[in-house]
Amino acid sequence: MKNSVGTIEREFAYLLWERVPLSVTEVITLAEDHFGWKRTTTYTVLKRLNQKGLFQNENGIVFQLMSKEQFETKQTEIFLEESFRGSLPAFIAAFSSGKKLSDKEIEALQQLIDESRERK
Repeated sequence: MKNSVGTIEREFAYLLWERVPLSVTEVITLAEDHFGWKRTTTYTVLKRLNQKGLFQNENGIVFQLMSKEQFETKQTEIFLEESFRGSLPAFIAAFSSGKKLSDKEIEALQQLIDESRERK
């Protein structure tokens, strides 16, 4: 994915992920029903999602190039890089400052750390 996705693009992508593959006609109807978009708006947003590597329109059929889970992982990586220079510890410190982590949250974080060590 070339860059982050805006809010409206994300909403549209989630609608598509629930239903792909779809014909372009079905995509236009879906966007009209859900957003009230005209055909041209739908084509514009779909084209942006295609350019960002999420979907592809091939022979009038729209299918995913990236799963919703892959997208969410990539968006998290972009956020982490842009907001915390890619530092997960800086993110966790910012997230937990002013908030006492529960024992359950601490255990979950420790489990993630342990699993990460095992993958090395």
